[in-house]
Amino acid sequence: MTWRPALARSVVLRHDRVRGTDLLLLPEQVVVLHGSAGGVLRLCDGSRAVGDIVAELGARFPGAPVADEVPEFLRTLRKEGWLR
Repeated sequence: MTWRPALARSVVLRHDRVRGTDLLLLPEQVVVLHGSAGGVLRLCDGSRAVGDIVAELGARFPGAPVADEVPEFLRTLRKEGWLR
């Protein structure tokens, strides 16, 4: 079965206007996201497979190493329990 990542039920993605960055709000923890991490996570809505997310980001950012970096990033967040 193809994994279609989505934020875990206890995780909320928010943009902090004061810091000018995206945050993951977890029970008793806040994770400050850097670079394009928030943009990647916005695509994790449960409707797109990892390959679809990579393809969309590859079209937005030609030449960027999204095929290598994005799947590993998503796997890491899944291991943390932040994605389902």
